[in-house]
Amino acid sequence: MTVAANVQGQASLDAHEAEVVARVHATVRDDVRAMHAYAVPRSEGLIKLDAMENPYPLPADVRAKIAAAVANVAVNRYPDAAAESTKQALRHAFALGDGVEIVLGNGSDELIAMLTALVARPGATIVAPEPSFVMYRVSAAIANVRYVGVPLGADFALDVDAMLAAIARDRPALVWLAFPNNPTGNLFDIAAIESVIRAAPGLVAIDEAYYAFANRSFLLRAREFSNVIVVRTVSKIGMAALRLGYAVGDPAWMRELEKLRPPYNVNALTQAVAPLLLAEEALLAGQAKAICAERERVAAALAALPGVRGWPTHTNFVLARFADADATFDHLRDAGILVKNMHGTHPSLANCLRITVGTPAENDALLHALGALS
Repeated sequence: MTVAANVQGQASLDAHEAEVVARVHATVRDDVRAMHAYAVPRSEGLIKLDAMENPYPLPADVRAKIAAAVANVAVNRYPDAAAESTKQALRHAFALGDGVEIVLGNGSDELIAMLTALVARPGATIVAPEPSFVMYRVSAAIANVRYVGVPLGADFALDVDAMLAAIARDRPALVWLAFPNNPTGNLFDIAAIESVIRAAPGLVAIDEAYYAFANRSFLLRAREFSNVIVVRTVSKIGMAALRLGYAVGDPAWMRELEKLRPPYNVNALTQAVAPLLLAEEALLAGQAKAICAERERVAAALAALPGVRGWPTHTNFVLARFADADATFDHLRDAGILVKNMHGTHPSLANCLRITVGTPAENDALLHALGALS
């Protein structure tokens, strides 16, 4: 090919790309183009303490049960659209009575999007304390719903007066409360949550992603209130790969939410595996207990480091403030350890790292690397 042909070909490609960009700008919403995609860093070869996963692998006998169940899945067919066996396994595992209904999601992220869409009429507002789970705000933006973040109080406590003022002013269709809260790790005061529930004119969704480490829950109280749905995930208890979330609430709410659930959103492999793992109650409870014990050890060791401040946590992670979060993050990554850098995500999280609790060996590596900084 001649130089002239190369130049002409490049010019044609440049013109095509310019036309594509122009069409994108003319078609895609301005606020969507201004967004950033949710970034998940690569973790190959690193000790992974960034995503609040359960660090413990499954025993060989449980893996064998899963292999047998998966081998019998008809992958050429659609899964059970209602996922009834999975719902029944959840009812049994958490002693849910007949008075509530369950809606399943592809992870709790899909349920957050569905609940946002449920209330997304023109002029609707969603309220949540901040900092909290980023997907509340992201889902509101995607659905074109006004979002109001209410700053947390001292030590990340729920600012009840500020929440009640926002509710009175904005009359939100949906209020999000993470219990415990992510990324701060703390449990909000139950009386404070009850005050918010009573004041809210619309729905209050209580996100209990970290229930297994908290010893507190609104799950069995969902029908005690006329406006509460509890949202959970199995990701934090050792099933992150399954992408299974579930919402529990009064049938009247759940019937409406079910209308927004995409067909076949829970795949057949998840439906085959989740009931098996949910039946392993002793295994799951033992792993949660081990994580909580390691959490206390890690938190105490961090608190003993010069210039480090940690906060009480009821989750499987610890939030801690360092003198320089960016430098500490880079140091840990160089040492082969990946954590979550929260610096720059919210003013109250300045110089904070969120550190998932790993296995004892992983936590030892973390603490050794941090000790080298002091």
